[in-house]
Amino acid sequence: MYNSSSITQFLLLAFTDTRELQLLHFWLFLGIYLAALLGNGLIITTIACDQHLHTPMYFFLLNLALLDLGSISTILPKSMANPLWDTRAISYMGCAAQLFLFVFFIAAEFYLLTVMSYDRYVAICKPLHYGTLLGSRACVHMAAAAWASAFLYALLHTANIFSLPLCKGNALDQFFCEIPQILKLSCSQSYFREAGLLVVSACLGFGCFVFIVVSYVQILRAVLRIPSEQGRHKAFSTCLPHLAVVSLFVSTGMFAYLKPPSISSPSLDLVVSVFYTVVPPAVNPLIYSMRNQELKDALWKLISYCFLKQ
Repeated sequence: MYNSSSITQFLLLAFTDTRELQLLHFWLFLGIYLAALLGNGLIITTIACDQHLHTPMYFFLLNLALLDLGSISTILPKSMANPLWDTRAISYMGCAAQLFLFVFFIAAEFYLLTVMSYDRYVAICKPLHYGTLLGSRACVHMAAAAWASAFLYALLHTANIFSLPLCKGNALDQFFCEIPQILKLSCSQSYFREAGLLVVSACLGFGCFVFIVVSYVQILRAVLRIPSEQGRHKAFSTCLPHLAVVSLFVSTGMFAYLKPPSISSPSLDLVVSVFYTVVPPAVNPLIYSMRNQELKDALWKLISYCFLKQ
C-alpha cells in the first residue's frame, strides 16, 4: 500500500527494454525535438524581425510557436534522458512540474487556436471592421487572456491532482506525467473531485471546438462568394494552414482521450500520445510555411541576410 506522502518518484512507461531500441528512441526524439526548435525558432525570429509581419495573424502565430516550443520542451527532454541513462524514474516534484507545464501549454494553445479562428473570421467575413475589432491592444488582450486562463486552469488541475491520496503504486502507463494516468493511482473514492473538473474542462473545450467549427463554416461560405479565383486562393491560403493545425491538434487529442476501451492497449496509447504531444509542435511550422507565401518570402530574406552578413 502506497500513500502520496511516501512517494518520492514515479516510474514512467518505457518504449522498449532493448538497449539498441532505447538508443534509437533517443535519436528519433532528438531529431524531432531539433526540428521543432528550428522550425518554431525560425517563425518566431522571422515574425519578430520583419515589420511587414507585425499584423494580428502573425502576432498570434508567434504566440503559437512559443507555445509549441514550450509544450515539446516539457515532454521530450525527460523522455530522451530516460532511455539514454536506462531509467524510468521522474521525481515527485518533477512530475508535478511536468504536468503543470504540459496542461498549461496545451490549454493555452487550444485557447489561442480559438482566438486565431476568430481572427480569420473577422479578416474574411468582416474585412471593413478588421482594424477596429482586432487592433493591437485587442490582440494583446486576447493573447494574454489565453495565457492567463491556461495558467489558472493548469494550476487548478495540478493542485487538485497532487492533493489526492495515491494508494495504487507509483508506476504510470505513459511516457510522461498525464492527468488520467495519475488518477489511476488514486484511491477509488477520492478522485471524483478531479473527475468533475475534467467534465467541466471537456465542456469548455467542446465550446471552443464548436466556436472554431462555426467560424470556419462562415469563412467557407464567405470565400465561396468571392467572385475572383485569385481572391478565393488568397483567402484559402491564409485559412487552410490554421484549419490543418486545428484538425491535427483536436483529432489526435480527442482520439487519445475518447477512444473506446476495447481498442486501447499500451502500445497504441504510446503511439497516440506521441501524435498529440510531439508531432504537432514539430509539423506546425511546416504547415504554416507551406502555403503562406508572405511568410516564406520573409523567411528567405532573413536567411539570405544572415548568410550575406557572414
